[in-house]
Amino acid sequence: MEEKSKKLPEKVCIVINGRGGCGKDTLCDICASRYPTVNVSSITPIKEIARLGGWNGEKDPKSRKFLADLKQLFRDYNDLGNVYVLNALDAFLKSDSAIIFVHIRESDEIAKFVSDASKKCRTVTLLVDRHTGDYSNDSLGNASDDNVADYNYDFVFLNDAPTLEILSEKFMSYLENEILVFPDPQKFSQKPRKARKSKPAGNSN
Repeated sequence: MEEKSKKLPEKVCIVINGRGGCGKDTLCDICASRYPTVNVSSITPIKEIARLGGWNGEKDPKSRKFLADLKQLFRDYNDLGNVYVLNALDAFLKSDSAIIFVHIRESDEIAKFVSDASKKCRTVTLLVDRHTGDYSNDSLGNASDDNVADYNYDFVFLNDAPTLEILSEKFMSYLENEILVFPDPQKFSQKPRKARKSKPAGNSN
């Protein structure tokens, strides 16, 4: 097993998003091979409840819509998904882990979480794009998947590598040379950061 990298100057929270099947979990696993990493999702408590209602882990369009609709109900009722990931962030900050990936699909939920999380540690947002980034003609039938491009992410990574080995090399290079570039500690502020528009990795235009 590959040795973990040295500790980062500070803990980092990466809010990661992208449509189903874009490779988010694979990228998190790649990161975990080098850094002590936590991987959590705001949909996790929703899935636990959905299983009680008969959902068996399917990832077809009907199931995705069911989970998205159920999550919306809990957002309106008690904000369950956001409370879950904020609690996970607090646990991460007390742990020896260096990076936490937080999976959130809805743009308004991302904004809410970032507002809270950035007061506690360095927090950035990352969109994973499998192909061109044009989602307009490829609907999956639920708002959580279909509207992932509505947020102004700090970083965009294009997952177009033909093999896992090449993907690992490409993503770690992007992670370490773009995302994990730390500002001068004297200038670092815990205030929420304004998102900037970023070009996908590998796009030189």
